Amino acid sequence: MTGQDWLEKDFYAALGVPKDADQTAIKKAYRKLARQHHPDHNAGDDKAETRFKEIGEAYAVLSDPEQRGQYDAIRAMAGGGPRFAAGRGGPSAGGAGGFEDLFGGMFGGGAPTGRTSYPGGSGAGTGGGGFEDILGGLFGGGGRGAGFRPNPRAARGADINATTTLAFRSAVEGSTVSLDVEGRKVTTRIPAGVRDGQKIRLRGKGRPGSAGGEAGDLNITVRVQPHPVFTLDGKDLRITAPVTFDEAALGAEIEVPTLDGQRVRLKVPAGTPSGRVMRVKGRGVQATSGAGDLLVSVQVVVPQKLDGKARKAVEAFAAATRDADVRADLIARAQE
Repeated sequence: MTGQDWLEKDFYAALGVPKDADQTAIKKAYRKLARQHHPDHNAGDDKAETRFKEIGEAYAVLSDPEQRGQYDAIRAMAGGGPRFAAGRGGPSAGGAGGFEDLFGGMFGGGAPTGRTSYPGGSGAGTGGGGFEDILGGLFGGGGRGAGFRPNPRAARGADINATTTLAFRSAVEGSTVSLDVEGRKVTTRIPAGVRDGQKIRLRGKGRPGSAGGEAGDLNITVRVQPHPVFTLDGKDLRITAPVTFDEAALGAEIEVPTLDGQRVRLKVPAGTPSGRVMRVKGRGVQATSGAGDLLVSVQVVVPQKLDGKARKAVEAFAAATRDADVRADLIARAQE
């Protein structure tokens, strides 16, 4: 953006705020207008798109204290923003509002010619305190000639952090979410199998950059609500299935649920201990890179109460297996 652009564009008017507006008022106005004119809300409306760009350009300058100071200085020098041209002849040579009138008024003189010297140095053509040095001091740079450019330093926009919460099923299957980000509606697809606490980066969806700098990023932290039965382990789903003592000892075929509401039959081999994990292929997360599995942990349930017949049966079992020492290996390994 050139110095002439800053002279001609009223950024305060673009945001609808007074020139003494504080940063809070500027930010509030930007959010409101950006939401109103955002292209997502005005598909195919070229005027809305142009207005949205003007709003972003104005906010990029006015939200930066250094650039805002430079902008205010240029506008004040030009008396509010009319175009002026340097050099001899033309409208500026004989009328008010031109280049010579502007700087002549600043230093208490009349309309200077191209050879007039300003206080503190020689003529404009010879350097040292002339027009170029005045602008160089104002904008932190040198540069000769009347067609000056403030050339504010391009800066990347700030990143924005946001959080979204998904139901467990939505996290496993993938979901499309919409977030309100500083007055803008941002819609994105959350991939299947996202984990609790996982961060997703949307490049260029943060705050706009200044002076042509790139926009920042939007960092979304995903929170996943727990499920009463299933847990997520990468692309796999985990579940704990209770089995009775006789099912674990003698073997059985049991039914376990899947996340899609169906059931699958699972064979429990005879002698299956509590904690053993069995795998059901392809019934986990259906990701683009392939489907995960359903991992079933067996939990042998011990009866809390036994009636007379059941107690006698257990006692008979204990008598029949009395010679088996299930802790022998534990004692041996402890002595190593």
